[in-house]
Parts: sequence; C-alpha cells; structure tokens
Amino acid sequence: MIRMNDFKALPKQLRQSELNAIQRVMDSGWYILGEEVERFELQWAKRCGARHAIGVGNGMDAIEIGLRSLSIGPGDEVITTPMTAFATVLAILRAGATPVLADIDPRTALLDITSAQRCLSRRTKAVILVHLYGQVRWMDRWLSFCRDNKIHLLEDCAQSHLAAEQGRVAGAFGTWGAYSFYPTKNLGAMGDGGALVSNSDDIAIQARELRNYGQSRRYHHPRVGLNSRLDEMQAAILSERLQYLDQFTLRRRDIAAMYFSQITNSHIGLMDRPAEVENHVFHLFVVLSRERERLAGFLKEQGIESFIHYPVPVHRQKSCEGMRCDPHGLSVAEVHSNHCLSIPCHPQMSDSDVRHVTAALNRFC
Repeated sequence: MIRMNDFKALPKQLRQSELNAIQRVMDSGWYILGEEVERFELQWAKRCGARHAIGVGNGMDAIEIGLRSLSIGPGDEVITTPMTAFATVLAILRAGATPVLADIDPRTALLDITSAQRCLSRRTKAVILVHLYGQVRWMDRWLSFCRDNKIHLLEDCAQSHLAAEQGRVAGAFGTWGAYSFYPTKNLGAMGDGGALVSNSDDIAIQARELRNYGQSRRYHHPRVGLNSRLDEMQAAILSERLQYLDQFTLRRRDIAAMYFSQITNSHIGLMDRPAEVENHVFHLFVVLSRERERLAGFLKEQGIESFIHYPVPVHRQKSCEGMRCDPHGLSVAEVHSNHCLSIPCHPQMSDSDVRHVTAALNRFC
C-alpha cells in the first residue's frame, strides 16, 4: 500500500539522530522550557526570517495565543476561510472573537480577496490567511488589502513550512504566523507541537507569558494565560528533523512536478500549478473529481491510500450553524469540498510509487 504518510520509511540516519536527541533530553533531566526549546526556537525563527519563534503546545494554541497577544476577542471579527482544518476557526472562537467566513478561489482553494472584501465590517480586526495545501500566493495583494482597511494580516502556516513568495517565508508577511508540528506536517514532531513566529517584540513577550499560565516570572501572573508549552523532547526531535526539511521539500516538489506532467486523464482535475517553485511545498497534492468516492475506492483497489481534506466545510459543521459568511454565499468552497481528494506526496515515495499512482489515475474512467 502506498500510504499518505510513511513514518516507518524515514532514513535510518534520521531515526538514529532522533533517538540520540531523546537520550540527550533524558540525560539532561530538564523536560519543560529548557535549552532544547530555546535552540529550536532560534533555529525556526531564522528559517522563517522572523525575529522570534515561540514554541507552544500545538498549532491551534499558536493561533489563539497570537490573537490574544493582539487583544482580539469579544466583539471583534476575524475573516477566514471555510476550507481549513477546524482548528483555525476553533482558535478564533476560543479567543472570544467572531469568525466570518469568506469564499475561496477555485484554482487554488485559497481565500478569495473579493469575497473577503464583502465580509468586512466596522468590527473586523484581522484576516487569517490559511496557506492551504502548502502554498503561499498573492501576498502583496493581501498586505495592501489589510493595510488599506487598517486590519491585521495573520497567517495560518500549519501546512506551509518554508513555502515562500519573493524570498519571504510563510509567517513573516503579516503580524504573526502560526505553525503546527503535528506528526503529518512537513516538519512534524512525534506528538503535538506548534509555534508562533513574529517580528514584534511585544507579541513575543506576551506570547511567552500566555503559553505559560500568563506568567511573567515565577509565580507572577500579570495576565490570564493557558498551559501550552512545546516540551523539550519534541523540540529536540524537531531540531533533528529540521536538518532534513530542505531535502524533503525538494522531493515533495519533484513528486508534484511528475504528477502535473504525467496525470493526463481528462476526468481528473488538477489544482493551479504554482507560478514559482518556492510558492508551494506540497504538504498535500490534491486532485478533483466529480466521482470522488468511486475514485478513492478505485485507488484503494490499486494499493493507493487517499484522503479528503476537507469533506465538510466549516459553515456546514453543526457547531457553526448560523456563523456569518460572505453574503453572496460560499458556493466555491462547497463545490471544492465535494470534489477534492488528496493523493500520496510524501518524501519517502520512490519514482516507481509515483508512476504507479499516476498510472492508476490515468486508468480511472
């Protein structure tokens, strides 16, 4: 079976370095907010082109902490997309703010700026761009949009580790960027983990306090925070995996290039190919089909795993009934959610695996 992710196929050298990192933490006797977290934060901030990286418990907490660092909460609105992991919207709700959902662009499934314009109100404080599937696009337009409307541009980078535009990396465009290090991410831990990156000293100070009970120094709590700390073990593992991220990203791009050139079946739709190589890190490679369920079943018969990201858009979730949306509706997101199917695109795939997937897709009718 060609799987969506194959953790068992990681290079032996990486697996050994991870074991060494775990042993290093065990030998240190320090497991929370120590040297390993500090080391990884410095490394990740540098790779993102940001002044600060603050390690937290997971990607959702990174968004919530980021919003609270900006005092965005009750009475405030945040525009975002219905085509995202539920954590994006849940973080807005947990911060006490109100999500407002705009539609997506049909070529990329990214937030549509015209739809976002229709969602603006006097209570709008920010837009959270989700760099869905691993792509960063049109950032100059979004920066201008947010500047003109005097709102924050915020980035959900959970799928876009090191994706870039004009040399700037995801998370370094807006006021802050939120990363997830969930195991399936391009840079994943062996459990939950996340980080907030920012060029703002003030946001960094607040985020470091908020992640640790709102504590400024031991037993002093100037604000109400939460318990969301990247632990030493995961930080040590991430530091080792970070050394392989460039290599793995190149392989994802190579696989995607083969898919774009070799998938010729007119019944299989492809997303828009990125204008520049740096724009996309292919956390997911998504195809489109009006007969998605039958296609997924066919691929399974051919020994190929697939997955749907995401079958139920946010506004169709029972817990989000009545959530404010673009007054013109979210028709593009609904069509996309009914047709999208993710196929394997992980760096441990061989060229033979890729040929097997493309051959199967081309046989589907």
